[in-house]
Amino acid sequence: MSRPFRHLIWLVSLAAVSSGVAQRVGQQSTIQFGIVRNVEQTDDLDLPEAQARIPDFAARDAANFLARLKAEDSCSLLHLSEGVTDPARPLSEARKHFLALEIAKNKWALDKTFTGIHAAGLLPADFDVLASHESSIVWSPLSNLLLYGDTARVDAAKNAGVLIGLGSDWSPTGSKNLLGELKVAWLYNRKNLNGLFKAREIVAMATRDAARILKWDKVLGSIKAGARADLLVIDSMATDPYKALLKARETDIRLVMINGIARYGWPDIMTKLAPNNQTAKVGGQTRRLFLEQETADPDVDQISLSKATDDLRIALNDIAKLAKELEKSQRAVPVRRVLDAAATPVWSLALDEICSSGVELAPRLPYDGPNDFTGSTRAPRVLAKSAPPLSTILKPIKLDPLTVADDAKFLSQIRLQPNVPKPIRDGLSALY
Repeated sequence: MSRPFRHLIWLVSLAAVSSGVAQRVGQQSTIQFGIVRNVEQTDDLDLPEAQARIPDFAARDAANFLARLKAEDSCSLLHLSEGVTDPARPLSEARKHFLALEIAKNKWALDKTFTGIHAAGLLPADFDVLASHESSIVWSPLSNLLLYGDTARVDAAKNAGVLIGLGSDWSPTGSKNLLGELKVAWLYNRKNLNGLFKAREIVAMATRDAARILKWDKVLGSIKAGARADLLVIDSMATDPYKALLKARETDIRLVMINGIARYGWPDIMTKLAPNNQTAKVGGQTRRLFLEQETADPDVDQISLSKATDDLRIALNDIAKLAKELEKSQRAVPVRRVLDAAATPVWSLALDEICSSGVELAPRLPYDGPNDFTGSTRAPRVLAKSAPPLSTILKPIKLDPLTVADDAKFLSQIRLQPNVPKPIRDGLSALY
């Protein structure tokens, strides 16, 4: 551009690797199709679908695990070594998850499709192993710091030449959005790594490098001819465009364009680019949204963002009452005869980390012998008749706002977290 341009244009990686793929990106949402790309279900020949778990049959041992990896051409995402490792005690439970991938001496169940989510428990030598197999990792600094007080040794990963993506993990311990995770990564880099990564490299973790990890880099990750027009426009006069993005506030985002379609932005620019569809408030300021999508579920498509938010707010506030009504209706169901119609299935969460659900989301491979499985022992299944009614346990839950700009408690709560280094606790507020 030959003249100063106030609104910097950026590639936005809404398709960037999320370290909580199964929890966040891998599930349908009211605005998923056309708004957020689902890495496991792209419905797009140019965007190969990632494998976010290794099926049970391939989780018996590392050799079967490797066979499964070799059968895939796309990215294989796996939660890896989520925890911390003290170099003085290198055989931590977290690191054993990685060491269990060694089939024989210098032979590993790793390849160029393998991507380890978190990898916080790995030591520098482990990143050399990953690099030698062209494997990559996903970094989630805020979630790791909140849960464990430490995060992946991304300096060692960089020195080894391991490709690094950035993901915000899940809502309870992650950033509200990828912009927030970029800020945490930038602060950690400045305060804990002495600025090892340039601003451009941090941004690349959420754009270009994330696309490379997913094998999507032919059409995503860079602004170039023939690529998808995924653009983020921010309001800034900064001379360094990469630092401008890292320091941008949520209210600075003027436009989000995905596949060349304007989806979100300030009213003045959205009026020119998209039909009038929905509005929302961000930091008390009106923003326009265009969420219509031909491929969307027709039942979901008619639910606006405001209605979905209201319904969730009411349901979470009345969650104990709803549970009691469900318990009452279940008691009222008469005993069915053989010829009665099949009962409507009741869906519930099956947490793989707590009890067996019949599906291994994170394979527990044997480490030292066939019966020495990595990972903690699951709690025994509790019989339903001995458990107290759910309605007596649940309490009202307040729905968090979608953005930090609308959440008065977010930054103050971060400042109270002892696990998060003080420079990050104090510095995050200045970036919002």
